[in-house]
Amino acid sequence: MSHSNQQVGQHIVADNLPETLPAFSKKTNVADSRLGAKALFATDDFFAPKERILSPDIPTFIVGKFDDNGKWMDGWETRRKRHLGYDYLVIELARPTHIAGLDIDTSHFTGNYPSSASVDALSAPELRGNSKADSFNKDDWDSQDWQTLLDMTALQGNSHHFLPCQSEQVITHLRLNIYPDGGIARLRVYGDIVFAQDDANNNGANDKGQIDLVGALNGGRAIACNDAHFGAVENLLLPNKAPNMGEGWETRRRREPGNDWCIIALGQAGIVENIEIDTAYFKGNFPDKVSIQAVYAPNTPDATLVTQSMFWQTLLEPQSLSADNVHEFDQIADWAKDTAITHIRVNIFPDGGISRVRLFGKVVGEAK
Repeated sequence: MSHSNQQVGQHIVADNLPETLPAFSKKTNVADSRLGAKALFATDDFFAPKERILSPDIPTFIVGKFDDNGKWMDGWETRRKRHLGYDYLVIELARPTHIAGLDIDTSHFTGNYPSSASVDALSAPELRGNSKADSFNKDDWDSQDWQTLLDMTALQGNSHHFLPCQSEQVITHLRLNIYPDGGIARLRVYGDIVFAQDDANNNGANDKGQIDLVGALNGGRAIACNDAHFGAVENLLLPNKAPNMGEGWETRRRREPGNDWCIIALGQAGIVENIEIDTAYFKGNFPDKVSIQAVYAPNTPDATLVTQSMFWQTLLEPQSLSADNVHEFDQIADWAKDTAITHIRVNIFPDGGISRVRLFGKVVGEAK
């Protein structure tokens, strides 16, 4: 791709996803900075800082934008190597995870991408959140017990590289090796978060100690929706308060009968005690009402869940919503007060946007 004929200052957003995505890309991206993933160490990040590789945003090229070291790039980029060796970056994943696949994304890196890359994995829960690890140098990281997750793989410029790599271990850190140097726009790491009660209590629990059963950090994931024109459904599960309207789930304006919906898998099977629907920043475009259906259906294929969801039992009857507000509901259906569920269907009437969905309750088993 050449940007030489573009206007200075123009923002060019990457538009290079393949038409068909692998099934593992529906799992949680535990290399998302919004979930707490951190870039801990890089052998070099002269041209573009290591933290950018974890951004959830689509990579952007800004024509004619330079900083003190050269062309501004949306990703991690090292200087040109003039001796033997290679560069690497160490990442702490948002949560200990069984990894299913990676996306090594070189969007907008054309004459400056690495010729190949490999990935090593580390299981070191004692280093998670450890301030000592934040100051590790190259010798410290080289001495860790790294295991190969992905063998050396050839890369192309301005491309997504979706690469399956099943991990038997529970992984806490990754080392992305690039040969010999260059830039990567994003690294996305997809997998199943390994639930830990301590982590759940530290992230996503309310003041009553109830766990957010659909929170992304507790393993919740979005499965499907009928529309997400203005905002991705995955945003509903993020642990933070949305910073703006763009970080919610928003559908187009409905011009036909019916309503919009999405399906979410709980991270762990659980009993719901309270529900929170947040319409933060949605003022002239919040739904009129919301309802929730639920089911206990572990190990059910996603496609089957979608077709069956309209027949699930009602967990929350239709409730009125208001603009830019946190709505708390404890009117849980009687059948669900002592019955575990694994999935919910959120219905909004007729359309619009919501910021977050939280289901507070207690874990009773494993959801798949």
